Amino acid sequence: MNGNAPAIIADKLTMAFGDNVVQRNVNFTIKRNEVFVIMGGSGCGKSTLLRSMIGLVRPAGGDILYDGHPFWTANDEDRSAMQRRLGVLFQSGALWSSLTLAENVSLPLGQYTKLSASEIGEIVALKLSLVGLRGFEDFYPSEISGGMKKRAGLARAIALDPDILFFDEPSAGLDPISSKHLDDLILELRDALGATIIVVTHELPSIFAIADNSVFLDAETHTAIAHGNPRRLLHESENPKIREFLRRGEPVGAHSEASGNGERDE
Repeated sequence: MNGNAPAIIADKLTMAFGDNVVQRNVNFTIKRNEVFVIMGGSGCGKSTLLRSMIGLVRPAGGDILYDGHPFWTANDEDRSAMQRRLGVLFQSGALWSSLTLAENVSLPLGQYTKLSASEIGEIVALKLSLVGLRGFEDFYPSEISGGMKKRAGLARAIALDPDILFFDEPSAGLDPISSKHLDDLILELRDALGATIIVVTHELPSIFAIADNSVFLDAETHTAIAHGNPRRLLHESENPKIREFLRRGEPVGAHSEASGNGERDE
């Protein structure tokens, strides 16, 4: 791994379903250990882009590079090796309802390692503890809240100590307090694990709380129309689409009052 190289590069990425182009010629670079947000309005292709980055949707053109290595033009063995470096938290949490939280978290450990049952149990307990679910090992998904399900899904996503974590609309369905706790947890895990984190979201509180950098996908032009720290885009972008998106629900004048707050990118 080259510590000076970007963690991820999207190179002229085009996603389409048949003749329907979702996004074309998307380019961006993600640095190591940063929180990178994929944002935009409904239907712009945010989740499709994420699925292309993790190997679920083959792009119509372009490629994703991990540590400078092309992902989609790699052979199956090399692409699988790259995928094992990725952890993914899907919007629903994607937990198996018939399995306990401990059994859910242990799935990737049983599949991709040769650890003993006792070693797997120790790792599972640690991962659940990291997301605030110590003592819930024997609970089933139906027995816990929506926010706890998200955290259990996150514990499974970090089971193999991935270099890169993907979150697909992590705040969807959560109340504001649970959403804030999840944002805090994302930042804590970034710092504790040294991971690079990619988040798909349209939730403004989360965007401003966690993002170091971002790309804005536009549904009308089918391409990326802005890159950068969202707090900086809020005050400096001259594109009316960006301003409208980032100032939704904001009282008149509020953006000027907040201009000095929350800057983490200096």
